[in-house]
Amino acid sequence: MRIAVAGSIATDILMTFPGRFKDQFLEEQMHKVSLSFLVDELVVHRGGVGANICYGMAQLGQPSLLVGSVGADFAEYGAALTEAGVDVSHVRVCENVHTARFTCTTDLDANQIASFYTGAMAEARELDLGAIHAATGGIDLVLIGADDPDGMLKHTELAKANGIAVAADPSQQLARMEGADIKRLVDGAEYLFSNEYEAGLMVQKTGWSHDEILERVGVRVTTHGGDGVVIENTGGILAKVPAVPAPNLVDPTGGGDAFRAGYLTGRAAGLDHEAAAQVGCTLATTVLETVGTQEYTLDRPSFLKRLATAYGTPAAAAAATALNLG
Repeated sequence: MRIAVAGSIATDILMTFPGRFKDQFLEEQMHKVSLSFLVDELVVHRGGVGANICYGMAQLGQPSLLVGSVGADFAEYGAALTEAGVDVSHVRVCENVHTARFTCTTDLDANQIASFYTGAMAEARELDLGAIHAATGGIDLVLIGADDPDGMLKHTELAKANGIAVAADPSQQLARMEGADIKRLVDGAEYLFSNEYEAGLMVQKTGWSHDEILERVGVRVTTHGGDGVVIENTGGILAKVPAVPAPNLVDPTGGGDAFRAGYLTGRAAGLDHEAAAQVGCTLATTVLETVGTQEYTLDRPSFLKRLATAYGTPAAAAAATALNLG
């Protein structure tokens, strides 16, 4: 199965301020704030939901095609993805802007001052999924994740026009998008991904009930954090899979992307929904125990051991065979 992932590609710049923001603000001067913080730590991580999902698939040996828009500063990032096994040949490079960037400073009380620069992400709408489909010899499934909203809608329309199955994953963009546009993303999708909060937001914004949404998609996959995942269709619950414990949790960022990578890799390999979700949950925990969404390298024996501990030896054996991880 050829899988494309259309979604954001970004870099995260994270800094630590060894003090407290509240001590720097003067109440009588709040109408004209001008502050500079001397930070003592700076780290740069590669991220973006599209790149994160493709990276996770590559770690499991699943080929994937990344579709997104980046700036002229993407060369090093792109080389790292290519080395990991991600196809970036259809990433659009915009020479006049930078790749999307999240910049955040955190103080000793875990308060944060952050900004997000959309940059090249805003030009994702210029990508032509139909042309990519033709140039690559055919895409079987495209996950359409959080990105430029107009781009997400265009990808959805072109996927349907070209007979490409869609996995709708609007996630963070649900808060920004209007109900009518969310309906266009969801209606007719083969898969619909969301977390529990986003599921409620979809109901609120579309005016569709939970059951009405189910009637419009093939399979609905809802993650519940530490409580695992529920997979359902109009016939009822297909699988309820508990999460894999993460005793060494260091960063919750990227867990959902890793789950999607593992689940879709499992489905592409012929695993049923339960077994595929077990792969997804195990990969998610690997990421939760790592600082940075693409800073891990999958150790396959350890991965299978953890899967066996959580779900049983037969489950691990089935995953190893299907994904050729043995």
